[in-house]
Amino acid sequence: MAETPRQLPLDLPHDAALGRDDYLVGRSNQAAFELLERWPEWPSPVVILAGPVGSGKTHLVEAFRDETGAIVIQANDLSEDKVSELVAAPACVIEDAHRGVNDTALFHLLNAARQAGKTVLITSRTWPASWKVALPDLMSRLRAATPVEVLEPDDDLLRRVLVKLFADRQIAVDIGVVDYLVVRMERSLEVAMRAVDAIDREALAGRVKITKPLAGRVLETVTSPDYGPTTG
Repeated sequence: MAETPRQLPLDLPHDAALGRDDYLVGRSNQAAFELLERWPEWPSPVVILAGPVGSGKTHLVEAFRDETGAIVIQANDLSEDKVSELVAAPACVIEDAHRGVNDTALFHLLNAARQAGKTVLITSRTWPASWKVALPDLMSRLRAATPVEVLEPDDDLLRRVLVKLFADRQIAVDIGVVDYLVVRMERSLEVAMRAVDAIDREALAGRVKITKPLAGRVLETVTSPDYGPTTG
């Protein structure tokens, strides 16, 4: 019996929709979402958003930028000569502070933002106590910041995210396939995006319908340590 030839799927862009209207809220991210929605009426000029990899911090930041026009910069790219530009924006976001940040530059940024009446959002996988901050005055500023945590998505949120990701690609998938993925995958929005992308490609390549066995095979691949980096 002849083997069904595989089709080479076109590498068409499928950028994740990361705007405010695309953000799905659940118990794991509701507190963070509601706090950012209150901008600029924050309890303090500085908010620290912490959560594990795959919890959706990146999407939340993109939604925040979409709404506010904030400038977003990686923590390890922050330098003193960028402080003026950041403070001139409606708000600024310092991402991934757990990877290391210039203490002096961050201290100057927080002071300049406070003097200008601006706000700073800092994201991290951990809280400031683990950042090895050398400046006592900077640690004092960070302790005064408003902390908000985003957790790993629960089953309900993960299910809704998967349905939306398939719908964004105009793919009709049986809800049984979605439920199959939910109970077997990591609690990670990043893994959800990777899984949907890989499942779509595999189904196109084989010119087959998306089924539980296909989804299971692909899921093993995208959750392997060698698949690629995770963010969020």
